[in-house]
Amino acid sequence: MLPRLKSPTLAAMLLTLSVLTPLPATAQEKVVATLNGEPVTETEIKLAKEDLGSVLQRIPANQRDEAVLNAVIEVRLLAAAGKAAGLSDTPEVKSRMRWLESRALRDAFVETNVANTISDADLKARYDLVIGQQPAEQELHARHILVKTEDEAKAIITELDGGADFVEQAKAKSTGPSGPRGGDLGFFGKGRMVPQFDKAAFELKVGEHSKTPVQTRFGWHIIKVEEAREKPKPAFEDVKEQVRDSMANERLQKLVTELRAKAKIEKTPE
Repeated sequence: MLPRLKSPTLAAMLLTLSVLTPLPATAQEKVVATLNGEPVTETEIKLAKEDLGSVLQRIPANQRDEAVLNAVIEVRLLAAAGKAAGLSDTPEVKSRMRWLESRALRDAFVETNVANTISDADLKARYDLVIGQQPAEQELHARHILVKTEDEAKAIITELDGGADFVEQAKAKSTGPSGPRGGDLGFFGKGRMVPQFDKAAFELKVGEHSKTPVQTRFGWHIIKVEEAREKPKPAFEDVKEQVRDSMANERLQKLVTELRAKAKIEKTPE
């Protein structure tokens, strides 16, 4: 016997499922349980999991399958009780069923005519086109020393001009959070830093440090550029799903536009 679902959350969530009556099992489908002689199939379990989404994360992983099955059973029992009470003939339920059927048909149509039409070759071609059109973006690897006053900054610049090590100066004197790392800011592109800092950094050559202090709202900076490079472009696999979403949305919008153009839509006056 299946244990009763302790929390009503899953069953309550599943009350909005489009499948309120038993789905006939096909020859290929696995029946995971029966309820009053009617099969509960893997498809129903899958649909329930999709509808529940993040709610399932509240349940330990090793209990989720059983919890979903219990929730489906509870929904089926409540649906059967509602049908026996004649609720399936009420205008409200009929309207809801029409809407749920429309959603299910929409999802199936979009999957067949949009999602399943996008191949990996399509994705790669779009990726190559988009990435190829992107202008090269320069990035800098820089360090900085942040102090409170202009005089402090000027004194440090004098020491650096005299051969002092930038990393050691940053560790000893910088008040910024990067100080313990020798002022290391890693790589950044244009526009990532505050404007005054950004302008000064991108005017420096590799190996140079700023000869005059740079003031920002954080204080006074001395900047050193360690490296310059073109920003690496994202790998295909890293953005593949974003490209898929973009292409699917484009094709969906095109499809909807075509269908609306053929449809006769008349709005009832208020």
